[in-house]
Amino acid sequence: MRLGMTEVSSQLPAEPVSAVGIVASLNKAPDGYRVVAQTTDGSDADLWKDGIFKSKVTRYLCFTRNPGLDVVVDVKLTDIKDALPEGFTPLQETLDSKEAATRKRRLCVRVSPRAAAQTAVYDIQIVAKSKYHLVNYTCVGEINNMFVWCRLGDVQPQKQEVTSKSTSVIPDQTVRKSTGRPDCERQSSGSYTKTALDDVPFVVSEKFHDTKKEMQQVNLMGITIKSLAEIEEEFQYNFTTERSVVR
Repeated sequence: MRLGMTEVSSQLPAEPVSAVGIVASLNKAPDGYRVVAQTTDGSDADLWKDGIFKSKVTRYLCFTRNPGLDVVVDVKLTDIKDALPEGFTPLQETLDSKEAATRKRRLCVRVSPRAAAQTAVYDIQIVAKSKYHLVNYTCVGEINNMFVWCRLGDVQPQKQEVTSKSTSVIPDQTVRKSTGRPDCERQSSGSYTKTALDDVPFVVSEKFHDTKKEMQQVNLMGITIKSLAEIEEEFQYNFTTERSVVR
């Protein structure tokens, strides 16, 4: 039974493709990877198939939609001898056996940070017949008589989860512009350390707001504190002797 254009799901997957690879065995794909084992018409999607010598070597495309910081934004197929497209990474080795991934043709992917990507690849299909066209998909090229089709879609920003733990450890960093002392003292490590005097306002007592002309004498540990007038009266010197000599 052949799969027509309407038999490929028209619903866009919830997450875009985050990584693409090639494996030598259908059963040895990394965890979380989906292997494209069949073409859209149910044929073997082996990208290495050799019809003449019937080689036992097989290669299958696989991909994952693991939510993360990066997404695949483009896929290209080029000749091995062609220059690598700017910004693309070639799939040179199989993920499971570390052997050559392809021959003659080279599969390349371009990865971008999710936050910077507007569109990304959401699905990859293999079509064995060139006359078939997949709705909402774009053909990126042919490899060993297999046509690789990708579906693009808009990238939705990831939802950021706010946990109670993260909110409980964040101190109130409001800076008060007043006569009170700062809420926190910055240490050399860049962190803030609360002290016992935090949130205690430091203000001058109202009784010191008016300046007294004379201050009372205070005896503190035998030391007498005198006012300015008392100091001038006790140590006044009129320079009479010096003036008489000059005359």
